[in-house]
Amino acid sequence: MSEQDLIFQQYKLYSEQKESFISRSFGINRFYLCLCIILLFAVYFTKTAIFAYSVPLSVLLAIIGLSCSVLWWMNMDSYNMLIKIKFAKVLEEIEKKLPVQPYGDEYKGIKEYRENKKMFLFSDIQKSVAVVVFLMFFVSLIETIIPIIVKTIA
Repeated sequence: MSEQDLIFQQYKLYSEQKESFISRSFGINRFYLCLCIILLFAVYFTKTAIFAYSVPLSVLLAIIGLSCSVLWWMNMDSYNMLIKIKFAKVLEEIEKKLPVQPYGDEYKGIKEYRENKKMFLFSDIQKSVAVVVFLMFFVSLIETIIPIIVKTIA
């Protein structure tokens, strides 16, 4: 096997790993989205259920939901960083030894397009969804806690 073939095989293997990693990232995002939707419904339907010490169950579920939203955002951030650095950077370095550089060319094209036009990447949209879900849990928590505080003070 020639050196060029060996480099191409390494490139191919790393490229397949990148795609597998991206698929795993989407799977984890689906998990967090489903979990947060279930928790949002649970918060809504447990407004009157009491957990302990007269604290509504919805308060506990909202806190869990807030935590899940934060973990979801952090997870997306980590995956995006790893995809950009670990995979894209390494593939670009391997491409320098090959006659054609498709990932490098693709990155340049995307970068030029983004400079000329403001656009959201899919990862930006995913992070926005996590922030919106976080805010929904936060509002629900505040909405449940304020009457308890007012009742305690009065």
